[in-house]
Amino acid sequence: MLRYVIRRMLLLIPVVLSVMIILFTILYFTPGDPARIALGQEATPETIEAFRAEHGLDDPFFVQLGRYLYKAVFHGDLGYSYAMKSPVSMELASRVPVTMKLAFWAVAFSTLVGIPLGVICAIRQYSLLDSITTLVTLLGVSMPTFWTGLLFILAFSVHLGWLPSMGFDSASQMVLPIITLSGSAVALFARITRSSMLEVIRSDYIRTARAKGQKESIVIMRHALPNAMIPILTIISMQFGMLLGGSIVTEAIFSISGVGRLMLEAINMRDYPIIQGGVLFISIAFCFVNLAADILYAFVDPRIHVK
Repeated sequence: MLRYVIRRMLLLIPVVLSVMIILFTILYFTPGDPARIALGQEATPETIEAFRAEHGLDDPFFVQLGRYLYKAVFHGDLGYSYAMKSPVSMELASRVPVTMKLAFWAVAFSTLVGIPLGVICAIRQYSLLDSITTLVTLLGVSMPTFWTGLLFILAFSVHLGWLPSMGFDSASQMVLPIITLSGSAVALFARITRSSMLEVIRSDYIRTARAKGQKESIVIMRHALPNAMIPILTIISMQFGMLLGGSIVTEAIFSISGVGRLMLEAINMRDYPIIQGGVLFISIAFCFVNLAADILYAFVDPRIHVK
């Protein structure tokens, strides 16, 4: 297992480097002058040229790329924010805990609601509950996050006044952002769990367990669910990474000071170092979550042996 983890960690190196190179290339050829945006429209050409020379923006593409990779890889220096006048690593360090907290609770809520709902629907296939759940999950997957968030604010904050519409500090402020971000994930988890459970409960060993007289709850929880968890774990790991990226919209709607909102502000200001640092954080987090899911496979399903 240790050898497998080390090998997977080493494979992350070319993945992260590829992400950094591709992202830097895209932003380099994106229209817009960071110097003009950072200094304002009233800046003189001499001031703009001095700013570009100070930050190395007038160097050739490969020189800028090499400098960025060298500082990021060997010194952990992700650059300096043009708009906020502070190191990118410092800005990210203050925002990462908020985004991780939002994504963690969204995944936890999605798992606690979606998986039991999918199991119940699989056990009671074609029942009224199964039909209603299928319809609701279809709507949940189809509705975009920004639309769901605005509806929740309009209903629970404006009209009913039950929950605040901004912030992420107190428990009451966390309710709407978590439900908004996890809406599509709950629907996806329920659908995947239902499909996986339906495939498993029709297996021969499930019929054998029932023929031995075991309780239905034991058959479902001890025999069926663990063997149906492999595709579920895959979806959970992928959704955690996608929720980190999807938090951009949620954080903007509810005015949450996380990485997503920081990146959105950086995009509007053409603050390329912030954008690069934010995307790099999401990419690395996504890779580590997938690594954790691969390791969990071996513990959930004994038939899988990590070599």
